[in-house]
Amino acid sequence: MRMRYRTAPLRLGRALCGYDQPRMCRVRALFFCVWGLLALALALGFCLSNNDTNSDEVLFHIPDLTKDKLTHRPRKRTVALVRRLVSHVDGQRLWHAILKPILVERLPGSKGNRAVRKHISTRLYTLSAGWTVEIDSFNQVTPRGPINFSNILAVLDPVAPRRLLLACHYDSKALRVAPSGPGKVFVGASDSAVPCAMILELVTALDEYLRVLKQQRISQVTLQLVFFDGKEAIEEWNASDSLYGSRHLADIMAKTPHPPGDTETTLIDAVDLFLLLDLIGAPEPMFVNHFDNTARWFDRLISAEERLHTLGLLSSHAKEQNYFRKDVNMGPVEDDHVPFLEKGVPVLHMIATPFPPFMHTFEDTASNVHIQTVENLIKILVVFLSEYLAI
Repeated sequence: MRMRYRTAPLRLGRALCGYDQPRMCRVRALFFCVWGLLALALALGFCLSNNDTNSDEVLFHIPDLTKDKLTHRPRKRTVALVRRLVSHVDGQRLWHAILKPILVERLPGSKGNRAVRKHISTRLYTLSAGWTVEIDSFNQVTPRGPINFSNILAVLDPVAPRRLLLACHYDSKALRVAPSGPGKVFVGASDSAVPCAMILELVTALDEYLRVLKQQRISQVTLQLVFFDGKEAIEEWNASDSLYGSRHLADIMAKTPHPPGDTETTLIDAVDLFLLLDLIGAPEPMFVNHFDNTARWFDRLISAEERLHTLGLLSSHAKEQNYFRKDVNMGPVEDDHVPFLEKGVPVLHMIATPFPPFMHTFEDTASNVHIQTVENLIKILVVFLSEYLAI
């Protein structure tokens, strides 16, 4: 059968050539060349498909949660983009629509706490980026008996390998000293209503850019927001009577596999950087870096402040470097970052030091908030986040 199949074309070829039709001979030769090339391609494809090398490792980046966070590089934004990004920061929206509803007494388990929790969640739900919002509620024994605490968690893209975690606390401290005036309560403007409002204004200003980042699904890093409950001590600050929300969440994240089903890494491993805001609102704050392993990210905050000052985009900002200082050393402060720091998470603690003079007093109110400084700090964070997330 094989010989009969081959001899017929050979006779045909000789007959055609014998009748002086060289064009048909060339066509026939081309025909066999094409088939030969196709056969070679099929053979090559078969060899490649059986190669021991995993093609996914060649074509796609396999996330390494430990290595990737250490080698992550920011992308510097152009002057035009910086101007466009910070132009979305709205001081009126920040003051009236976002901050004022938070300036109430917010003791864990109280009506005011629930109202602020609803306000924060509602603001996040209205954004077009499509945040996944979760209320992390739990009961905990305290010196005043069991109390229900509720952290507010929001993740832009839950399936992203890594996260930049931006956090503050929304509960207020219980002051035992009776106020001088009837009905006066501690609203904790700088501690920490203003930081909560800053984070909400920040993601509102960047809403359209965060939406595009999420839709493209090309970034290895997403943004997570955490509004902690129960940061303040119920009676006296100690290891068991403080940081209720952050201790609970750090434990939960350390036990949650990430990606889902993984047996070696957890959500704690997925956190590139824990950026915590606290005690912000007074004029002329100073921030120092407390941890050597995040010095390069503190430098990015310095750089953002200097760039915005040079571009004339900061108000009431006399010097090129007003807020973020590398020439001053201060010891770390116990805050909501501690449970994460103990689990190996890199921390950038953006807390005003020295503390505001009205801290933990009934004078920590809206009247002592310097709105221009707060707007400036939001703009600096806009640049920082846009460079870290490449938006």
